[in-house]
Amino acid sequence: MDFFDQIMDVFSLMQSDQRLQMLGVVVVYASMSIITLVMYGLDKTAARNRKPRISERTLLFCGLACGWPGAVLAQKLFRHKTIKPSFRLAFVSTVIFNCFALAVLFYWSSISLNLLR
Repeated sequence: MDFFDQIMDVFSLMQSDQRLQMLGVVVVYASMSIITLVMYGLDKTAARNRKPRISERTLLFCGLACGWPGAVLAQKLFRHKTIKPSFRLAFVSTVIFNCFALAVLFYWSSISLNLLR
């Protein structure tokens, strides 16, 4: 069995086991949240020291890529990116989109699991 066959076995197992799907989602959200939290911290430090900053687009993309819980925590911890209305609107939009995509993922995975049974 080669590497790609093993990967396909893992994907087929994840499709059939909802607990593994949930674990995968939790791992992705936790990992991206930590990365996003660190990025907000680095940007806040750069802002204080008048150094080159991390772009708002990058911070928003990290939040959209499942890191928004870390971004929310970072905004509270560092009091960073909490005032600018255009950023706040874009950030809230990414959170809403991400939650909608997560709901769709769980809805479709529950339908596919019911079809397999």
